[in-house]
Amino acid sequence: MRCRPALIIFPLTLTGCDGWQSTLDPQGPQADTLADLFWVFTAILAAVWLLTMAALFLALRREHAARAGPLMREPQAERGMTRAVTAATILTAAIVIALTVVSYAAQRALFSRNEAPLQLLVKGHQWWWEVTYEDAQPSRRFTTANEIHVPVGQPVLIKLQSSDVIHSFWVPSLAGKMDVIPGRENRIVIEATRDGIFRGQCAEFCGWQHAHMAITVVAHATADFERWRESQIKAAEPPDDLVRKRGMDIFLSRPCVMCHQIRGTTAAGKVAPDLTHLGSRLHIVAGTLPNSRGNLAAWIVDPQGIKPGAHMPLIALEPEEIEPLTRYLEGLR
Repeated sequence: MRCRPALIIFPLTLTGCDGWQSTLDPQGPQADTLADLFWVFTAILAAVWLLTMAALFLALRREHAARAGPLMREPQAERGMTRAVTAATILTAAIVIALTVVSYAAQRALFSRNEAPLQLLVKGHQWWWEVTYEDAQPSRRFTTANEIHVPVGQPVLIKLQSSDVIHSFWVPSLAGKMDVIPGRENRIVIEATRDGIFRGQCAEFCGWQHAHMAITVVAHATADFERWRESQIKAAEPPDDLVRKRGMDIFLSRPCVMCHQIRGTTAAGKVAPDLTHLGSRLHIVAGTLPNSRGNLAAWIVDPQGIKPGAHMPLIALEPEEIEPLTRYLEGLR
């Protein structure tokens, strides 16, 4: 039996209306505003299209019935067409003005708030996100990577900066896009109305691995978020077994310490993701791989094979060093 493409395409299209990275599955006030704007535009423009097709159909029928010759029309028909075109022009202008007003009102609603109790500095790099939780007390500031945790029902102000090229911060289920521009700080407020995991993505082409520059937002109940934040503020716990101690020694004796930081150790690099609580994250390599010991080992052994063009160099390791090193990193929770 021959399969009709429309029967396949339509269900696939509907799958984009749900999921952890969908503009049409809003889970926050900002996303609700954008979804409402989308449906208003869709409804009005669908009505315009239907009216246009109906007018075209009637015009073709009338043209066929009223034409007296190949290049002649009756004066009455000509005047009717003039009135119809004039009315359509006026209606088009009214629709454009109305949509402009609706769009402006939505934009005002989106940017009406520029402050929030919880403030984050998110910096885009090729190709990962650096996330710093700000606090009036310097001892309570901490930095993580590629993963944002927020409390449900509370607005979160995100200050966006770039360290290299133009990126774009976009978590479709929570807010719209905001460009991340070198030398400039842009701001966006996100708020989750329920707990869950929401995927975001860099939405501005920023180089070879642009597609592998995801960011994950995890929304918790307030008490759970506070527990998570307190655990992240702490330095890394010292290894509690000989294998992980050897893994820590291997890490600290390699060039890893020049790029990565693990608070509580001598590793104090600032040019690559902070690994203090790496084991608690859902993914590694900016959302490219689930966080597991096997994926950690694969990334360490051959970063260019997983993410070609990434700035992580190949580190020379002996085969027997891989197991203790990955166990050490996996235990950083």
